[in-house]
Amino acid sequence: MITCFIRYEIDPFRKDAFEHYARQWGQAIPRCGADLIGYFAPHEGSATTAYGVYTLPSLADYEAYKQRLTSDPTGRENYEFAKRERFILKEDRIFLKLASVPHAELVKP
Repeated sequence: MITCFIRYEIDPFRKDAFEHYARQWGQAIPRCGADLIGYFAPHEGSATTAYGVYTLPSLADYEAYKQRLTSDPTGRENYEFAKRERFILKEDRIFLKLASVPHAELVKP
C-alpha cells in the first residue's frame, strides 16, 4: 500500500475556493478507485498550507487511477476550476509507505 500526500500552497484569501475543490475531489477520487483519507484546509497556524491524502495498493494502480480521474466528469471539471480560479499557488506530491506497523493498541487515558 502507498499513500499519496499532496501539499498545496494556496492563496490565503481563496480558502473557500480550495474547500470547494476539496469537496469535489471527495466525490471523484473514491469513484475512480483511490481510498481518500481526506483534504485538509488551513484552520489554525499557516493560512496557506493545505493537504490531500489518499492511498492505493501500488504505483501501477496509481497510474490506472490517474487515467480514470482524467476521464471522470467531476475530475475534469475540478482540474479546470483550479486552472481558471488560480487559488493553488504550488502543489507537491510524494508517495510514502507505512513503516510503523504493527501498531500497538490505542490506550485511552
